[in-house]
Amino acid sequence: MDPVESEEKPSVFGKLLLEHRRALNWTQERLAVASGLSVRALRELERGRAKAAQQRSAEVLADALGLTDGDRELFLAVAKQGRRRGPAPETATCALPSPITDLCGREDEQALLSARAAEGGGVVAVVGQAGVGKTALAMAAADRLRPDYPDGCFAVDLRGMDEEPLSARTALDRLLRALGVGAGQVPATEADRSALLRVLVDGRRILLLLDNAADEAQVRPLLLTGPGCLTLVTCRRTLAGLEGARWVALDPLSDADAIVLLAGILGADRVDAEPGAARELVELCGYLPLAVRIAGNRLATRPRWSLAHLVERLRDERTRLRALSAGDLRLRPAFDLSYRGVSTGARSLFRRLATVPGSSFGPELAAVVSGATDADVREYLDELVDASLLQTTAEPDRYQFHDLIRLFAGERFEAEEDPAAGDLVLTHLLDKAADTARLFFPEAPESGRFGSRADARTWLDAEGDNWVAAQRTAARKGWHREVADLAAAMHWYSDGRSQQRPWWEIFSLGADSANAVGDVVTEAKLLNFLGWARHVCLDDTEGAVASHRHALDIATRAGDRTEVAWANIYLGYILRLVGQPAEAFGHAERGYELAGELPFWTGQCSARNVYGHALREAGRHAEALAIHRAVLEEAEAGKHDAYPDIHRMLTSMTLRGMGDVHAALAEWQEAAGLYRTSRWLAWEAGFTPVEAICALNEGRAWRKAGAVEEARECLTLVVELSEEPAAHARRDEALAELALLPAPS
Repeated sequence: MDPVESEEKPSVFGKLLLEHRRALNWTQERLAVASGLSVRALRELERGRAKAAQQRSAEVLADALGLTDGDRELFLAVAKQGRRRGPAPETATCALPSPITDLCGREDEQALLSARAAEGGGVVAVVGQAGVGKTALAMAAADRLRPDYPDGCFAVDLRGMDEEPLSARTALDRLLRALGVGAGQVPATEADRSALLRVLVDGRRILLLLDNAADEAQVRPLLLTGPGCLTLVTCRRTLAGLEGARWVALDPLSDADAIVLLAGILGADRVDAEPGAARELVELCGYLPLAVRIAGNRLATRPRWSLAHLVERLRDERTRLRALSAGDLRLRPAFDLSYRGVSTGARSLFRRLATVPGSSFGPELAAVVSGATDADVREYLDELVDASLLQTTAEPDRYQFHDLIRLFAGERFEAEEDPAAGDLVLTHLLDKAADTARLFFPEAPESGRFGSRADARTWLDAEGDNWVAAQRTAARKGWHREVADLAAAMHWYSDGRSQQRPWWEIFSLGADSANAVGDVVTEAKLLNFLGWARHVCLDDTEGAVASHRHALDIATRAGDRTEVAWANIYLGYILRLVGQPAEAFGHAERGYELAGELPFWTGQCSARNVYGHALREAGRHAEALAIHRAVLEEAEAGKHDAYPDIHRMLTSMTLRGMGDVHAALAEWQEAAGLYRTSRWLAWEAGFTPVEAICALNEGRAWRKAGAVEEARECLTLVVELSEEPAAHARRDEALAELALLPAPS
C-alpha cells in the first residue's frame, strides 16, 4: 500500500514517474524490487523532495517500467531537465522581441489581454486582417505581462504567410532548446516533442508568443494550456477551430488614434499644420496601422512634401496601393499573401466580389458574381472571413471589404478576369430592383415573382446601397434605358422613405437618361418625381418648382395628359409654399379637372386633396371640407384596390387636410383630433416624415386649445423624429412651439 502523499508539490519528473507506476498498477515496493532503488528514494522522487533521478537511476527506472521509444526518450529528457538549476534560459532564437514604442490606441484590447492573463492564462488568439497591428499588440502585451511569468517568456515567429511556414516540429525543437533540453535529448517526433514541452512547463508560469501563425494545425502542438501559462497567438485567420481558445479580434484604428500614430511619426507640429489633410490621409489609409505607418514614413523621409500632396496622390483608387509603400514596408504584398493562402474557388469569389457596387452584400450577390452553388458560395465566404479578407457586418449573413482590401480585390479582378463579368451583378441589381419596386404601385398584385410586398421591402431596404450604386455605374456606362426604368419603378416605393435614399439623384439620373434616349414621356414623369424629391428630401422648393415647370412643359408638348395632371397637382401644392397662392390655385384647379386622367384612384384622390388645400387657402372652407370628405368616402370604398400602407397614407393626408381647414377656422380641438388620427395612420404605414408633420400641427393645435401636456407630448415627438438635416426646419418650428409652453410643474 502506498504511503499517504504529502502536500509538497511534486516535480515534473516525479509526476511522470508516478503516472507510469500507476499505469502498471504497481506499488512503490514492487518498483523498488524491479529497479534496485530504495522505497525511500522512490518516495522522495514522487513527492518532489528530489527533483529528478541521476542519469543512471533514470535509465534503471525506465528499464524497470518497460519504457521504450518515445516514452523512454521523454522520461530520460525530463530527468535531465530536472537536474538543471535555476529558471529556463531564454535563448536568442526564442526571446521576446522589443515591443513597438509607438503603439497607439488599443487600450481596450490590452485590458482584455491582461484580464485573460489574470483569469489563469490559457490560449488567446489575436486575429485580424493584414496590417491591422496584431503583432504590435501581442508584443506590447507580452512585454507588459513579463513580470507575471518568472519561469520564462518566449516567442516564435511561425512565418505563417511564407510559402513554407515554420513546421510545428521545428518550432518545438526551438522551444525545447530554449527550455534547456540538449540537442541529443530532443525527441525525434512532433508528438513526443509536444508531450515533452507540456511536461517541462507543468507547474511553471510561462508566457509563449506564437506570432504569425498559419492555421490551427500548426499551433495546436505548441500550445501551453496548463494553469499559470499563457499562449498568445497572432494570425490573419480567425483560428475558429482552436479548442479552448479565446479571441481578440482587431479592427482598424479610430480616427483619433490613427492621427496620433501619424503625429508620432511626423511630429505633432506637421500634423497640426494641416488638420484637414491629416484626417483625410488616415481615412484614405483605411485607419490601418500599417498603411498609416507607411504614409507617415513616406512623409517623414520627404520633409518638403505637404500632407495634402500625399493625400492628392492617394485619392486615385487606381494607384493608391502602389503609393502606399515606403522602403520594405508595402501593403499590396501583405494582402497578396492572404489572397494566395485561400482556395482557388475562394480567390475567384474574392476578386469577383469587387464588382459588387455597394458597401455590403450577402450570399445572393456572391452567387450572382461567382456563378457557384449556394453551398459553395457560403463555404468560400466563410473561408474569406477566416482569412480576414472579408469582414462580417452587424447584419446576419452580410459581408463587407475593408476599403483597401476592396481596392486589392479590384486589382486582382482586372488582372485575372474578363471585364464583362463585372456586368453580371449590375444587370441583376437593376432588373431585380425595378421589378421588386413595381410591387409598390397602388394597384399592383400583392405578390409576384419576388414574393409579398413585405419580402420586396426587405430586399429593397437590404440591398439599397447596391442598387443605388448600380444605377450610378450604369449611368456612367451609358445604360440609359436601364437607368430610366429603375428610376421610374421607384416612385411609389420612395414614398415614406424620403431620407433613406438619395432620391433626387436617382430621379435626376433617370430623367437625364430618358432625355438621352428621347423618351419624353418618361422624362416628364421623372422630372415630376425629381421635383417631389427636391421638395421633400432637400427642402429645395425653388428647385422643385423648376423641375415641375420643366415636366409640365415637356408633357404638354408631348400631349401626355397624365404627367400634365401630375405637374399641375405638384405645382398647386408647392407654389403655395413659396408665396404664389394665385398661381398655385390655378394649377390645383387644373389638376383637379384632370384627375380622371390619372391611372390610379389613389392619384385621383391626391389631386382632389390638393384642390381642397387650395380652396382652404382661398378662404372657401366649406368647399374644402366637402372635397376632403368626398375623398375619404372614395378612399373607404376603394381600400381593397390598394395595398394597406397606401390606403393609410391617403387617409392620413386627407384627415390632415381637414385638420388644416378646422385650424384655419380656429377650431383647435377639432383640428387636433384630426391631426392625431392622421399621425397614427402615418405611423402605422411607416411614413415618418408625414407622422412628424402631423405631430407638429397637432402640437400647435393643442397649444392653442390650452391642452399644454398634449401639446408638449406632440412637439417633443417632432424633435425626436427630425434628426435628419432636411428636417431641421421642422425641428426648429417644434422647439419654438415648445418654448411658448409654460414650464412643466
